[in-house]
This record gives sequence, C-alpha cells and structure tokens, in this order.
Amino acid sequence: MNLLKFIQEFPDESACRLKFKQERDKIGITCKRCNCQDHYWLENKSSYECKKCHSRTSLRSGTVLQNTKLPYRYWLIAIHLLTSTKKSFSTEELRLQLGHKRYQPIWEMVCKLRDVMGKRDDQYDLSGQIELDDAFFTTEIPDSQKGEPLKRGRGSQNKTKVLVMCESRFEDTPRKGQRPKRVGYLKMKVISDLKADTITPIVKEQVDENSELLTDDSTSYVDLKQHVQSHISKAIEPEELETVLPWVHVAIANAKRLLLDIHHKLKTEYLQYYLNEFCYKFNRRFFREKQFDRLVFAAVSYQSDFRTKIYNRTLCG
Repeated sequence: MNLLKFIQEFPDESACRLKFKQERDKIGITCKRCNCQDHYWLENKSSYECKKCHSRTSLRSGTVLQNTKLPYRYWLIAIHLLTSTKKSFSTEELRLQLGHKRYQPIWEMVCKLRDVMGKRDDQYDLSGQIELDDAFFTTEIPDSQKGEPLKRGRGSQNKTKVLVMCESRFEDTPRKGQRPKRVGYLKMKVISDLKADTITPIVKEQVDENSELLTDDSTSYVDLKQHVQSHISKAIEPEELETVLPWVHVAIANAKRLLLDIHHKLKTEYLQYYLNEFCYKFNRRFFREKQFDRLVFAAVSYQSDFRTKIYNRTLCG
C-alpha cells in the first residue's frame, strides 16, 4: 500500500478504528467468562457484549492494542511504515512523523508489533534443505560488565550470539550471475551461548523433522542428526561459503547492515524484536501490498506479551 492509497483509505481515527473492528469481526469474539461466541456490538461503548452473560469485551482487549491508549491511527501508520519499505524506521523517526511528545509509548508500540511478527513466523517450520550457522551481532555491553577489559572473539561482551536458519535449494539451471542456490524462508533466534544443549531444542522446535540440515563441523551441532532426516556437517573453507552456505551469510550481512544504518545502541534483550522484523519482511518479500493487511490481521489475532517480558526482566535485574 503506497502513501496516497493509505491516506485515502484511512483519513481519520474513525476509519482506522473501523479497520480494526472489521479484522476483529473476521476472527470472532469469545467471551472470557462463559466462552460464548455470540455478541452484540455496542457502538457507544466501543465494546462487544455477550448475548449469554452480558459481559463486555473492548475492541482492544485480546489484541496487541490491549493496555494501550495510543490512537488506532498511530498503530495503522506504524504498520504502514514498517511494511511499505524494505528497510525499517527508527522509533525516534516514527515519533517525529506522528508528532508525539514522548518516546517510550511509541517505542513500546513498535516493539509490540515486532513481537507479533516473531509470533507469526514461529507458526511455520522450516523444511527441505536448510543452511544453519551462528552469527555475532554488536550490542551494548551489559551494565554488569561495563568497566571490564573488552574481550576479543566469541566471548566479547559487546557481541550477542544469534542462530540463523535459512531454507535453500540448488537450482537445476541457474541463470548467469545468479547464485547456485535459491533462498526460501529465514529464521533468526538470539541465544545465550553456543552449546549443543542450547541450539538443539531450538532446531527441534523450528525445523521440520524431515528436513536436511547443512552446517559446518562445529561441535555445537553434534546432536542435530537425531532430530532431522539428514545432517551434513563439513569443514567449510572461507572461499567455499558462496557455494555451501551462501544465503545464511547473505542474510546475516543484510541484517547487520540494517541495524548499523538505522538502529543504534541496541541492547541484547531487545535484539530479537529487530531480528523478528527483518525475518518477517524477508519471508514476505513477494507479498508487496498484502504485507499491510497481513500485519493488521496478525496484530488483531495475537496479543503481545511485551509488557510481561519487560516486567520479568526488571525483576531479574
């Protein structure tokens, strides 16, 4: 959806509110008290009323908009900006475009949308031939480790470990100038360490058991063969990356460039949200204008647990 079409379809708050109601009606309402699915719509209360027990459910309840007072138009504008460009928007830029005074509510809104993107992608398993490797993204040094000498390599305090999985298959007759493999869907998951006990459960959850995995010969992947149909592990020289693991490294490079260009001073605990957005848009790169409606539907379908995550991190220090 281009900018002119968006302005025509959603000129004011009431039009945006109607869009959310239409998507909510498609999904249906289930009463939290009696599980009844028949409801009246109360226009003056902006709520649904159960026909059986007469309890009410607000339009925002049970969606990503729950517990927020930001206008519906803010949400649709944010969804439009996030899905209409290949790259992304910083929270500060979005705040300026919306003309909002405070940074925190806009940041939470965008993080909730990115959380929903991740939940949507988690519904699908990777299948077929899959490239798998780890990556290190630059993030802020945790407060508990500030002041310590900066380590080098994999143990550096300003590097966050990410597991990258990407579907790819060899082309029978690749065109001139094209890579020998064609890319499919992509997933990136922030991990605490590179131990086999950490990586194996993630692969088991995100990858179809009938898949074929291709990795390097790292000891972190020794248990993966028990959970997939085939696991090919080999020592890969740097000059072989273009043919053996081409797309997983292209995805890593593009994600790093995106974060470097737009987002700054990322904290480890929030990196997953930005990777969710990158993977969501990469996996829907051919959807074009449909991306907007897909994300609106996802926002109405899935309630973000962003607030719960922030609360738990606060308790844990």
